[in-house]
Amino acid sequence: MSRRSPHEWGNRPDTAAAPPLEVLIPTRNRPAELATTLAGLAAQDAEDFGVVVSDQSEGAADWEHPAAAAMLRVLHAQGRRIAVHRHLPLRGLAEHRDFLLGVSAAPLVLFLDDDVWLGPEAVRTLAEAIGELGCGFVGMAVQGLSYLDDVRPHEHGELSLWGDRVEPEMLSRGGPGFDRWRLHNAANPAHLAARLLEEGAFDHRAWAAYRVAWVGGCVLFRRAALAECGGFGFWRDIPQGHAGEDVVVQWRVMERHGGAGILPSHAVHLESPTTVEDRSVEAAEALGLAGR
Repeated sequence: MSRRSPHEWGNRPDTAAAPPLEVLIPTRNRPAELATTLAGLAAQDAEDFGVVVSDQSEGAADWEHPAAAAMLRVLHAQGRRIAVHRHLPLRGLAEHRDFLLGVSAAPLVLFLDDDVWLGPEAVRTLAEAIGELGCGFVGMAVQGLSYLDDVRPHEHGELSLWGDRVEPEMLSRGGPGFDRWRLHNAANPAHLAARLLEEGAFDHRAWAAYRVAWVGGCVLFRRAALAECGGFGFWRDIPQGHAGEDVVVQWRVMERHGGAGILPSHAVHLESPTTVEDRSVEAAEALGLAGR
């Protein structure tokens, strides 16, 4: 379905058809941040995607905030299929993502954190990249632009570009490739993209794929690849107070189907304080994926 222009907003949109891609947003106690995240989605130039929001706030749902509600109305007027859910009680980050995956049937699912603003070309670029590369996931690392003047060349050394295809690889905490996580510190993605531009790396397309340890905050999966690896069903095997659930699924998908980061990143971290207070357990360690 084509994105409806403002000329068409006054006509009742037909959003019955399932979109080929859905953006899945877990949120909790972040109404202002969610509104900003939804505003980024409302400005996307991608033709056909839906949005699913799942809320675990202590009080009113984040989407009830006037700004967030207004952005949902814009997305609906554009012809996007919208769904909102109230999902309680709290059972941890992995369970919340598992719920979102369960209520979506799209073949491509973009897990987007509720404190990330996406530039207008982000969704289209990610969909194009995963189609061309044929891998299990692609992601845009969230960048903190308050660090734009903090250039860290000593953290850029792990950058390694993929060619036209992405191959499977096995990663573990502390193993080969793990130090790539430094590529996503501060505003490193912005500085790396500027370097690649100077080097002429964006030759036949406007983006480049590179090897990652993992990507946080904005990751597009092939649903089939994610399901084949068990998705987030491991939430039952780890304590509720955990972090790094996204690392686990990405490592499992990378092992079978490969995964890549995309530069330039169109994802901007809002740099708000976390609402996940208990992060005492690393999911990868709890599941025995460290040092394998």
